[in-house]
Amino acid sequence: MPKIAVLYDAGQAVLSTFDLDEVLKRILAIARDYFHLRNVAILLLNKETQQLYVRSQVGWDEGKDMIRLGADQGITGAAVSKKQPVYAPDVSQDPRYICAAQSTRSELAIPLMVRDEVVGVLDCQSDQLSPFDPDTIELLTLFSTQASIALENARLYSLERQRARQLEAINIIAQQSTAVMELEDLLTRVCTVIQQAFHVSQVSLLLREEGELVMRAFYGELTPCFPAGGRFAVTQQPWCEVIDSSGTLIEKDLTTSPEPFRLFTESCSRMSIPLISFGQTLGVLTLHSSRVNAFNQSELQSLESVADICANSIQNAHYVERVKQLAYLDGLTGIFNRRFFELRITEEVERSRRYGTAMSVIMADIDQFKRLNDEFGHLLGDEVLRQVSSIFHQQVRKIDIVCRYGGEEFALLLTQTNVEQAFAVAEKLRKTIQKWQFPGVPRAITISAGVAAFPLHGRNRDELVRAADCGLYLAKQSGRNRVCVTDAARLASSGE
Repeated sequence: MPKIAVLYDAGQAVLSTFDLDEVLKRILAIARDYFHLRNVAILLLNKETQQLYVRSQVGWDEGKDMIRLGADQGITGAAVSKKQPVYAPDVSQDPRYICAAQSTRSELAIPLMVRDEVVGVLDCQSDQLSPFDPDTIELLTLFSTQASIALENARLYSLERQRARQLEAINIIAQQSTAVMELEDLLTRVCTVIQQAFHVSQVSLLLREEGELVMRAFYGELTPCFPAGGRFAVTQQPWCEVIDSSGTLIEKDLTTSPEPFRLFTESCSRMSIPLISFGQTLGVLTLHSSRVNAFNQSELQSLESVADICANSIQNAHYVERVKQLAYLDGLTGIFNRRFFELRITEEVERSRRYGTAMSVIMADIDQFKRLNDEFGHLLGDEVLRQVSSIFHQQVRKIDIVCRYGGEEFALLLTQTNVEQAFAVAEKLRKTIQKWQFPGVPRAITISAGVAAFPLHGRNRDELVRAADCGLYLAKQSGRNRVCVTDAARLASSGE
């Protein structure tokens, strides 16, 4: 077939579509059918790593298409460096040769170029010695020019489609963020939309809480491997680098990092973007990929725009949450009321179930409070309630929740706390109250308490509260001023 006919047919075939996979398929088909090549591959050049990777091939040995070559390695690398075809008529005599198929006897590598810039290599291999004559090499070189144009068109088309998807995703996230004011719901939706729109393996949101970053939401296809409860010190890597610099961090290869550092078992690369609102860093948005070098600078602007929207929405949700909390405060003591307890215990049980961690409930009651009111009056009784509330609040961690359950009864939610630890906390509270000097009360004030833990004593709100109530009842029946656990094997009490 005349040269011009080959080029015309080949050009029509590869330039008639903008789909990258279809372009690659047609290039290989033409190389195979028009030039009778059994082993042919297209390697693309990663500009950031300066590595060639196989994007499509036929005839290579199994597993060889996974290799990555430096832009100066092999015969293909020589074609990149010289920006011209490199021919090895006998690969056994060429020290640059890197084996891709055991049957290969000769190799011709032709750079794929766009405006004097190499974008990849058309690699042609034969099982014969010296099969390519000057005319064939010239024809393949002319064809590679058309193939380069087709690849560049497909790349630009794919980039425009990607940008359109990203703009649509930004718009959806902005709409979702405006419409959703509940923080937990907002975080879950944002993770879902980002993962689907940006085609990453996993998305997670970590928010700052008391010097820690807490995993508040994640969505994707990877396996979590972070510590129980999903809490990380803001001083540890990579979080301190992201927060201190207020800049995005791209980690190109996590394959040698320990699993807890990766967060998700199959994560091979990660992009971490700080969530900043009004100069305050609220947390970190992380995107994970199961591929090495999955993230590049071209995506950065879109993703940072998403992070800004998320940060402002999270700030708004925090504000709404604070306003709502005013309805959850007890007017007398200033601590949370029973309504807040009922809301949070369900959330904490679900969180413990999700992460496989323990959480505990303490139900405490001021002993003989009615007698105290009768003896010293309700004003003094109210002051005792306020002081007991204050002691409870000061003696537990900031992440724990203290509520006035009703009357002189209190309920405490202790996150990431097993029954033994909860019992120790209740005992500390009991001893502190017993030794406390309440102004105007000439005798000691004591409390009784019952302890229950998830999942040991119950797997839902009703079971846990019932178990803690039973422990409180047992403490009262056993003489008051003690802490009890309903499980007989763990029953403990103290009457100091």
